[in-house]
Amino acid sequence: MSLRSPLGRVLGHGSAGDGVGHWWSQRVTAVALAPLGLWFLFSLLSLPDFSHATVSAWIARPFTAVLLALFVATLGYHSALGVQVVVEDYIHGKGAKIAALLIVKYVHVLAAAAGIFAVLSVAFGARA
Repeated sequence: MSLRSPLGRVLGHGSAGDGVGHWWSQRVTAVALAPLGLWFLFSLLSLPDFSHATVSAWIARPFTAVLLALFVATLGYHSALGVQVVVEDYIHGKGAKIAALLIVKYVHVLAAAAGIFAVLSVAFGARA
């Protein structure tokens, strides 16, 4: 017989506790995406036209290139967090869930890296 209360017996035996960090990451990236998304929208709408030359010149500006790279990276991370929750909630087989989570992470990292590479290529005038 134990003199500990039921609460005392279960404390420390719960979940891994990383759900709170995931939740905070989603909220922080959402808050960061709000001004970045508004900047992106208004900045694009302020362009005189959407020709290749105009958009390339816009991306080549240092301030624009930095904010675009931040926007792409934040969007990629936020998206990866959201899709991870969907996979964890709706895929029930352990092996399938792990495989899906790995694929989702790799696809998001590749997409974000490709987006940032595209922004930097235009910003630094790289020719293919």
